Amino acid sequence: MNDTIRALGLPDPDAVFPNEYGTSCYIKNVAKAPNIQIGDYTYYGDPADPAGFEQNNVLFNYPEFGDRLIIGKFCSIAAGTRFIMGPANHRISSVSTYPFQVFGGVWAALAPPHLDQLPRKGDIVVGSDVWIGRESVILPGVHIGDGAIIAARSVVAKDVPPYTVAGGNPVRVLKQRFPEDLVRLLLAWRWWDLPPEELAEAVPLLCDPDLDAVRSAIRQRLEK
Repeated sequence: MNDTIRALGLPDPDAVFPNEYGTSCYIKNVAKAPNIQIGDYTYYGDPADPAGFEQNNVLFNYPEFGDRLIIGKFCSIAAGTRFIMGPANHRISSVSTYPFQVFGGVWAALAPPHLDQLPRKGDIVVGSDVWIGRESVILPGVHIGDGAIIAARSVVAKDVPPYTVAGGNPVRVLKQRFPEDLVRLLLAWRWWDLPPEELAEAVPLLCDPDLDAVRSAIRQRLEK
C-alpha cells in the first residue's frame, strides 16, 4: 500500500507532520492508548502542540473503564477540541456525587470502587470526513455521523446525524448540508475507503461545488 501511495505522490498517512507548516498532525500516529482508534489522514490542527493530541485533548481517559474513542478517516479537528471520556463522570444515583473512594484513607475502605459507580455512556464515535470547529467539547457516548460539521465552541452532548451542520451549547442541528438523495449516495459511496489510486482520481469530484454533476458522477461509480 505504501509503495502505491509513494508512486502516486500522495501524502503519507504514516507521517506525523504531513506538511512543512508543522501545525497539523496525523493523529493516528501519535495516539497510543489501546482504546483510541483513529483513521488515516485525520488531522488535529494546533499551532502550539498538535502532536500532544492524546495528552491534551482526550481527557479522563482510563482504558480500564472500557469506553473507546473511535474517529474515522479524513477528519479535520480544530485547535482546542476536547473529547471527554466516561471516567470524567460522577456517580449520580446516590445522595452525594463526591468521589470518596479516590481520596484514600477510611473513605476508600468504606466507599465502593470509584470506576464501578460511574454511569456508562458508551464509546465516542466520530465518522469520516467530519469537521470539528475550534474549542468544541465532545461528551461521552456521543456519535457524530459521516460528513457532519460541528461549529466552533459547541458542546456535543447528543448524536449528530451524517451530513448535517450542528452547533451550540448544547449542540443542535442547524441544517442538513445536502438533499437526502445526495446524502444517501455519499453514504453508499464511502469515498474515504477508496483504494489510493481511485481516491486520487476522485479528488476533483470531491472539491466540485456543482452538486448535480457530483450526484451524477457518484451514481455512475456506484453502478459499475
